[in-house]
Amino acid sequence: MKKQAQTDTALPTPNSVREFSVYFAGDLWTHKDLIGNALLSEYILKASRGRYRCVLPQDLEEPINRTVDIRNYDLKHVMTSDMAIFNFDGADLDSGTVVEFIYAKILDIPCVILRTDFRSAGEGNAEQDPWNLMASHWPRTKVLKLHGMSEYQGAKKTTSLAATIKSMYKKISQQIVTSLDEARLESPLMGNASELRALYQWAVSCPGAGYSALFAENEVEQLLTAKSRKGLLSASSERK
Repeated sequence: MKKQAQTDTALPTPNSVREFSVYFAGDLWTHKDLIGNALLSEYILKASRGRYRCVLPQDLEEPINRTVDIRNYDLKHVMTSDMAIFNFDGADLDSGTVVEFIYAKILDIPCVILRTDFRSAGEGNAEQDPWNLMASHWPRTKVLKLHGMSEYQGAKKTTSLAATIKSMYKKISQQIVTSLDEARLESPLMGNASELRALYQWAVSCPGAGYSALFAENEVEQLLTAKSRKGLLSASSERK
């Protein structure tokens, strides 16, 4: 670990923080979704030299007996993660992913929107993002749009499928890490400590349906302190 710290060229962080948790939201309905998410998560960890460790909802959920508890646990992981990646693939965005994205934006969590789907969608304007306009132009959010087919063809190897996968995911993950770095360094929207605590407390009560019961006493306060020490919130938001 000492040798890695000496050679790591990662952007500096307060108090030598080296790892950030990243909620990875997106489709998880098919084998392609599940394996793709898992692969990209591993490559992001490698490309960032351990700086960004993804939290995959598919590893937190049960395949059967899906109830409101699934929603609650996923929303809590959005709140408690340091950052988030939202996969905006598809002709129409996954509705659950959009809900999680807006929840993250309410909490001023630095985010990266990833789209590898090369189909056109959204408002039909070539200058707009290829999805519904309401999900665009949010602060502390970096948008990474890649042409999935071009990425695949460019990475395709005659040696083996494994070599193709390595080439493609290595390139994509490196671009994601760059976007995560950029989003993380954008200035927080709110610097007032009392307003920030009130916002997070409201976000605990807002979802209803037993969501607030997932939080222990003083857990929000501890969460805000931890995020402040990582430079994710204004330094003034940490209790003196």
